[in-house]
Amino acid sequence: MSVEYNDESIRSLDWKEHIRLRPGMYIGKLGDGSSPDDGIYVLLKEIIDNSIDEFVMGHGKTIEIKIDEGVVTVRDYGRGMPLGKVSACVSQINTGAKYDSKVFKKSVGLNGVGSKAVNALSSYFKAQSIREEKTKIVEYNQGELINDDKIVACQEKPGTLITFIPDKEVFGNYHYISDYVEEMLWNYVFLNNGLTIDYNGLKMQAKNGLLDLLEHNLDGNGPLNYPIIHIKEDDFECAFSHSSRSYSEEYFSFVNGQHTTQGGTHQNAFREAVVKTIREFYKKDFDTSDIRTSLFAAISVKVQEPVFESQTKTKLGSQYLEPNGQSIRNYVSDIIKRNLDNFLHINTETAEALYRKILQSEKERKDMAGIKKLARESVKKASLHNKKLRDCRVHFDSNDEKGLESTLFITEGDSASGSITKSRNVQTQAVFSLRGKPLNCYGLSKKIVYQNEEFNLLQAALNIDESMENLRYNYIVIATDADVDGMHIRMLLLTFFLQFYPDLVKGGHLYILQTPLFRVRNKKETLYCYSETERIEAIKKLGPNPEITRFKGLGEISPDEFKHFIGKNIRLDPVILKRESSVPETLEFYMGKNTPTRQEFIIDNLRIEEDVVEEVSG
Repeated sequence: MSVEYNDESIRSLDWKEHIRLRPGMYIGKLGDGSSPDDGIYVLLKEIIDNSIDEFVMGHGKTIEIKIDEGVVTVRDYGRGMPLGKVSACVSQINTGAKYDSKVFKKSVGLNGVGSKAVNALSSYFKAQSIREEKTKIVEYNQGELINDDKIVACQEKPGTLITFIPDKEVFGNYHYISDYVEEMLWNYVFLNNGLTIDYNGLKMQAKNGLLDLLEHNLDGNGPLNYPIIHIKEDDFECAFSHSSRSYSEEYFSFVNGQHTTQGGTHQNAFREAVVKTIREFYKKDFDTSDIRTSLFAAISVKVQEPVFESQTKTKLGSQYLEPNGQSIRNYVSDIIKRNLDNFLHINTETAEALYRKILQSEKERKDMAGIKKLARESVKKASLHNKKLRDCRVHFDSNDEKGLESTLFITEGDSASGSITKSRNVQTQAVFSLRGKPLNCYGLSKKIVYQNEEFNLLQAALNIDESMENLRYNYIVIATDADVDGMHIRMLLLTFFLQFYPDLVKGGHLYILQTPLFRVRNKKETLYCYSETERIEAIKKLGPNPEITRFKGLGEISPDEFKHFIGKNIRLDPVILKRESSVPETLEFYMGKNTPTRQEFIIDNLRIEEDVVEEVSG
């Protein structure tokens, strides 16, 4: 059967239809809020960016943000949108003042799309502008105008108030995770000295820019090998040191206040400049990796009319600074060369500590060379891609919708891995099968990663041996049974990642798969329950004497049923390192020696769970 291609085949979508049809073009992936780069956080960021631009231009020092049961409110005290253009600013693509570089010189919200995308992807969206003792309010439903108030008098302080509710038709049963929101907001205040953000009553401020940011994010990276080096000149700022508890580089990079999680030309320029300057200062041709290993750095640059590699602005693509045409590479290199060289000449103790750190990294690299070679041979012999790993076809790519969905399930046992393998989406979901319980690697050196077969094969599957930038999956999901053995395996895997690859956890890549504990059904309907509370609700809904099955292991769930739990309605619990947590102390408590304190904790938190298979009536 042929399909006619004629005039009637051509259809023009209006602005909101196109955004709702292709949301990935505007906000990256969708998600339900489990991941820090899910779309609901991008919506929030797009609105805040507009308020930040007002602050940068000298208007409004406070931004108030409230999130309550999915309703988001952002209030700034800037100039407010011109009252006659409020509707156009939030509903007409390519409309806004960001195109006028005289009005917004180095802004974050660049292309007149952000607030429109939020509008189109919200079940409710309200914009209020207060300006010159007058106000204007417009309201929308899925981008469709439902209320257009007249301009009226108003005695409130000037500024903009945006309220929106992300549309469940687009984002499903989403939820904002406060830790992710706080992390985003802290970055805003670190990059904008003098700014105050009030988030649900929590006031956020910073005085020392990126120096404060690094100290705030220190956690398991400390202690540092030497005091943080802080450089600030013109439109560039950086702060860095070397961590004593990390094996890889970690960067917090920003352009015009936008967190460029994928780096870009400014980050590459910084990395090159640090290596070049250090080699010249010590007059030694150090290996690049010996200088960069465990580098802990924050970088910020302000660029007029920057070019990003996607609408979500996670990677800077600009090669040159406007309007003078100087390359970003030379600009950053000149600042680093001049300031870092001077700093090391003046601060001899820091220079000596840095030198010792580089020599230590060099020694460790040479010691590990032979072990890594044997480990790579072991991977080949184990036929990784045929036996341990059932790979998927699409891998992690921050600029590709499918790549953002790439997932690796880590499971134990043939039956569990078999169920997931048969149920998975072969395009985006891979399965890695453990053999028995992995080793408790707490307190062991990184040699164990290469000498232990399971860990060696796992890190090879993830492709994170040389750099986190090579990570093959966006989601690494621990999928173990909901019993004592399963929980133990989960703890051993968490220990492995926190001990050797904390950046993977901090980057929001590690998750725990939630699978149902119960199946409650009658002849007409089947309900899957993830908790005792859900089981009781299911019994009430289905009436007396339903059939109740308690799932004790993943292998007990048939592949046909498993499709429900790793598909569109997958439930993932992110592994989040809370700000007040110390990775070393946490690992010591749970995985170290069996101290009286831990014994008391186990006794106090002991739960005796009964198998519920008896008939229960509502």
